[in-house]
Amino acid sequence: MKSLCIKTNNTNCLNYLLNEFKNIEIGDVYFSSNEFKCYKNIIIHYTGSNSTEFLNCISNILSNLVINEFETEIIKKYIFHNHFYFNESERKNILNICFELSSFNSEYYEKKYKLLYNSFYDYLSFNKSIILNGFINFRLKNYCSIIETLVDEAVNNFIVEREYNEFISLLKLYISSQPINSKYVHLIYLKNFPLLLDENKNMINIDDDIFKAKYLSDITFSYNDYILNSLLTLLPNKIYIHLVNNKIDEFITTLQLIFENRIQLCSDCNICKLYKSIEKTSLN
Repeated sequence: MKSLCIKTNNTNCLNYLLNEFKNIEIGDVYFSSNEFKCYKNIIIHYTGSNSTEFLNCISNILSNLVINEFETEIIKKYIFHNHFYFNESERKNILNICFELSSFNSEYYEKKYKLLYNSFYDYLSFNKSIILNGFINFRLKNYCSIIETLVDEAVNNFIVEREYNEFISLLKLYISSQPINSKYVHLIYLKNFPLLLDENKNMINIDDDIFKAKYLSDITFSYNDYILNSLLTLLPNKIYIHLVNNKIDEFITTLQLIFENRIQLCSDCNICKLYKSIEKTSLN
């Protein structure tokens, strides 16, 4: 027989564990809850012969307990102490990004669960009682390191997203303050070499002068940067985007955010069919 004692004063954790133990899948497990001077205790007795299976089950339950009941507060603590310069609303956004990055089956989830599981399994293999808060605060350094890395990545993502939104807002403001310079243009969106055509379907020379660029996204400039710069110079009333590859990628989404109702997408007009045919011929 193997017996374990789990000590906690957290009512939510106590209820969580009692519910999990009621639905435990292995047999020969008996448990009770008692309150002593310092802690509320859950006493678990296993009378079966497969101690490994029993420890697997308990370690799994305790690992999920940390993720479901403790992790949000742990993440909040790291955000507050390591990135105190963000306001409350920004911290909430960062917390939500943490949740997205570490959702079930993500790389972060797998890493943190594995560390938690191994920590609990190793400890319970040689100890008959565990104080949950003490264990989490002092014996899960590797798990906490993953949480810290998670928070840092979430902060970086938040900053990038904020700068992206500011960039979109600035360009929208610029567009609304400038007169329309052309009736409409066609953007032939080929995968490797997008083209601009005027309303008469003549080729428009792309403005690749770095020093005149109204938009540059990186130290190394892509052709899409110059396309956007040309569109901001032309400022057409309408932009017909011909999706030759039928895909709306990040650049097209950015154009939609900047130019809003000036954008019209197309994937099956005569121009689309022509360039699809040309691309197909070039591939063959």
